[in-house]
Order: sequence, then C-alpha cells, then structure tokens
Amino acid sequence: MIGSDYTLELCNVFHSGQVEPGSFLQRLTGGVKTGVILKDVSFITQSGEVTAILGSKGSGKRALLDVISRRVPSKGHILLEGVPLEEDHFTSTCALVRHSTKLLPGLSVQQTLALSLTKISGYLKSSKVKQVMADLALSQVANKCVTTLTKSEYRRLVIGVQLIRDPVILLLDEPTWDLDPLNTYLVISILSNAAKKYGTTIILTMEKPRSDVFPFLDRVVYLCLGDVVYAGPTRNLLDYFGSIGFPCPQLENPLMYYLCLSTVDRRSRERFIESNHQIAALVDKFRTEGPALVSGNPEHGRANPKLQLHCGKPGGARAVAVLYLRMLVSIFNLNKHGLKQMFMRLLTLPIYFFILWIFYNEAKDFQRAFITKSGLIFNAMVGTYFISIMNTICLYGPYRTRYYQESQEGLYSGASLLLAWNIVSLPFSFITAFASAAIIYPILGNISEGLDYIYFALVLWSSYIFAEQQTIAIMMFVKNGIIAAVVNIYISCVYIMLASGVLRSYKGYEDWLYYLTYLTHTRYASIFLHRNIFKQPVFNGLPYSSEENCTSITNLIQTSSNMNINSNANCRYPSGKAFLTERFTAKNFGGDIYQSGDFNADFNLGISFAFSLGIIIFNKFLYLMPLPGYIVDKFRE
Repeated sequence: MIGSDYTLELCNVFHSGQVEPGSFLQRLTGGVKTGVILKDVSFITQSGEVTAILGSKGSGKRALLDVISRRVPSKGHILLEGVPLEEDHFTSTCALVRHSTKLLPGLSVQQTLALSLTKISGYLKSSKVKQVMADLALSQVANKCVTTLTKSEYRRLVIGVQLIRDPVILLLDEPTWDLDPLNTYLVISILSNAAKKYGTTIILTMEKPRSDVFPFLDRVVYLCLGDVVYAGPTRNLLDYFGSIGFPCPQLENPLMYYLCLSTVDRRSRERFIESNHQIAALVDKFRTEGPALVSGNPEHGRANPKLQLHCGKPGGARAVAVLYLRMLVSIFNLNKHGLKQMFMRLLTLPIYFFILWIFYNEAKDFQRAFITKSGLIFNAMVGTYFISIMNTICLYGPYRTRYYQESQEGLYSGASLLLAWNIVSLPFSFITAFASAAIIYPILGNISEGLDYIYFALVLWSSYIFAEQQTIAIMMFVKNGIIAAVVNIYISCVYIMLASGVLRSYKGYEDWLYYLTYLTHTRYASIFLHRNIFKQPVFNGLPYSSEENCTSITNLIQTSSNMNINSNANCRYPSGKAFLTERFTAKNFGGDIYQSGDFNADFNLGISFAFSLGIIIFNKFLYLMPLPGYIVDKFRE
C-alpha cells in the first residue's frame, strides 16, 4: 500500500516529438517533422485530487499523459514522493486509460472486470469487482454485454478495469469526449468520489470543460502549444487571473473562459498574432509570478518510505490462465458474439466441405475421376487455408487490439497471448478439420480405411494451423482486417499456384522453381493428400466411361517417358501412380514414385506439421520483438 498523503511533481519537463502526421514511408525512415511539444511544464498534484489538463487541440495534453506514463522520452524530472517515476514503476503502480480503449466484445460487464489482470484473485477480487461496479454505477448493467452498453457505461467500465488494480495514479485521456452534459457530470463526479475514496491521484484531459464540473476539479493545468498558462488549485484560478488583469465575467463558465484565453485565435492573421503575443505574455507572467500568487502547493521532494508497489501485475502463468479464461468465456457466452465465435470455429469449414460434397458426390470412377478428385483435394486444401484466414481475421482481431493496449501497461507479453490463443484454438480447429474430412473422404477413398482418413484429416488440420499462424503474423503489423486478409490470401495464392501440383504440373518448372516448392507447406500437404487417395487399387485401369474401357493400356505405358502416347487417347492415366508421376515429379524424374523420398507418406505428414509448428514458434519470437512506436500507436488510437 501507499501512505495516505503523497505527491506527484513535474519539474521543468520538456518533450520533443512528431508535430505533423507523416506517411508510412516517412515514419519508417524517421523522416517526419519533429519539434518541441512540451516546454518547461511544472505542476504538483496530491493523493485524492482530480487534476484536469485543459487545452485546445494540439496543445500537448495527450503528450503530457504519455510523458507522465513514461511512454515517451522527456527531459526534466517526474517525481512520485520525491523518487523519479520510471516506466517500470509506473506500470507497477499506476494506470493510463486511453480515449479509444477497446474491450473484448464477447464479455459482460462483470466478466470484463472479473477477468481483468490483477495480482488479487478469488474472494478478494470478487469483492473488489462488486465494489467498483457500485462506485461506477454499473451494478444495474453487470450482466449486459459490453457491445450493448451506452457510451457513458462503456467509459465507466474502461475506468473500472483500471480501478480494479487499485492504482496510485490514474491518467485518463478525454474520459468525457462525446458524452452529453448529464453523463459528463456523472463521469466527473464518479471520478472525484473515487479519488477521495481510494486516495488515488486522478489526472484527466478535457477539451471543452463545462461549468458544472468545476467543483469536482481540485487542480487545473492550462496548456497552449506546450506552454503552461496556469497550473494550480482550482480555488485560486479566479483570484490569479483577476490579479493579472483578466477577471472572469459574471455568468461565464470560468473553465471555458480561461481556456479560450489560452487558445490561439486562427480566424485571421491579425488575431493569430495578437493572441500569440497575449499567450506568450500569460506564460511569462505565470513563470515569474505564478508560484508566488498560487498558494496551496505542498512541500516538494518529500521521501515517503511507505511508497510500495500498489496494483502490480500478475505472473506469467496467471496471465496466460486469465487470457485463456477470457477466450473461453467469450466463446461460450450465450450472446450474439459468443454464437458467432462458436459458428465460425466449428461450422464454417464443415459447411464449405458440405458444399463440395454436393458438387462432387456424383463423381464416378472413370478416367475423369483423376482430374475430378484431384480438384476436390485441391478445393479442400485451399478452402481450409482461406477459411482459416477468414476466421482468424474475424476472431483474433479484438484480442490483438486488446493485447497492444494491455502490453503497454506491462501486463503480459505477446507470447502469453499466443500461448492462450493456441490452447483455445487448436482443439476447435482439430474438431472442425476432422468433421470436415469425414464429409468428403467417402467420395475420395474407402471410409473403412480408418487410418487413411485420420491421416487425411491431420493434413487438413496442419493446413488450417499454418494459415491461422500466418494470418496472426501479418496481423501484428496490419491493423485493417480487410487489408490483412488480402495480404494473406495473396501470399497463399502464390504458394498454392506454385506448389499444389494441380494448377500446374511440376514437370513444367525450371529447376530453380521446382526446388522453390520445397519451401512451401502446400507441396507436402498436396503430395500427401494426393498420394493418400491415388495409391488405392481402385484407380488402376479405370475405364473411360461405362461404354468404353481402357484395357489397351499396359504397364509399359505407365512407365513411358511420354504419358500421352497410348492406343486410346481417351485413357490418359493407367493408374493413380501414373497421375502422381505426371503432376508431382520433376521433368528429369525417372523411377518409382513410391520408392522416392519425396512421396514418403510419413515424411510429408511430418514436414506438414513441422511447418505448422515452426510458424507457431516463429510467431512466439515475433510477438516478443519490440515494435516501432508508430505501429503500436495504430492499435492504441
């Protein structure tokens, strides 16, 4: 715990950063325009106080929150009880609520709070959840899904997720943005009560403060283009500006009046110059006379030995367990989002395979069955890739966005998220792959051959896993779901066209292109699936139709260098081995494909899963790598 009286002090803080939006290439190469955003910012706030940072757009309010939370570099001193506040210290004892915070859509209010990441658990956490819901006026909507909440309820819930952690300092970025006057009053009054009740220092930004929130603000800081116009107790605001010649007119909202006074007027060049000079004079006035005129500042630099880690963060194993429970609860919730997840995870792939069954069920075992059943295998494998991509784009997105927000708080790593995701996803993909394979396998082979069916389903499962993990890797960098899907499908189409052996035979490739197929998952999956089907004796000597047979084809033709030379042009393939030789061997191949290592069933099955396991491990390391700030900012804003 922390002592009942503590101080947060900013002394001569400067911060430089990007001052104009830049293109992706500019941000990638560091060619964006930068400048000083905060200039010599100093103020003090105490425990149990609500401090409002006021200023127009571009004044540096959000940058000041980033500086206090130690998420951007700065010069100067930020002291908590006389001790420098470092990033690790902030993430352990404090909290930041972004304006655009996204919660997991499948959970209710109570579940969202109960499954927040904290050190406390069990009865203590359950009691804390009830207490926070009561304090934030959320008890009456405890069982409502977060997607059905009003803007005010959603904002209060986001605040509650942080209050559960019992932070020493709570920073809020525009908590009342786009709320009506009544809900604005409600949110600010609730924050004021929470500050007094928990002894929390609350610092919030506001762009258009209303007069009715004036009594709830203990301190205000006016910013204009990074300069401090006023920083001190709200009760001294009127006296200070009155003493320097700017009394607030009667019946005016003092918060807005002095905010307008601290804002550059851009309506004309003359007004811009005049307001700039006036603000510069106000800044200089406060620097020279403000500290003497503004009373009530606490004693600086006191060291408090009682200051300890307050909210903390859970351990790695506990974080994975909470993330796992979040996903399970979200899936098995009997609401729209839960049913959607269950449908996509379990039914989309079987429905697609049922559609394939409708189109291919009437296929007979004639010569055209070689092409028809190869097409069915191709459609099954490609459909598994693409449906896995679609499901991952839709289902993983909310967890990915929440991860980028919570990882900023140091609550867990990307590896923890992926571990929890895989523990949940793998059983579902296993079930749906085996159910889907059972739909079409009777068309392809002998269903009594149970082991062949299991192998067939396992390769489809590995295809699903590979496409899912590939999508997760792309989604680390691409926020927009449609763009991520297009990129994934494009990449998948490249290696499907190259290595499936269906769209183009390997015999038509140059050597370098043929060897390139060895680097794709599709090569091993496609060869295994085709060999699994066409090795069966039923494909030996298939007739051309019910009226015309292919008895003139001999085994010599099967091993001929030119497979199209035979006495009956309609009978192209004497056996499944001949079909496999044409589609999946190099142009200089000569030998028995069943004796070739490339067609070894165990080898291809093992490599298929090696690709899937390899990309899972690759993603673990990928999500542990530090990312450029502009990528993280995409998911934060």
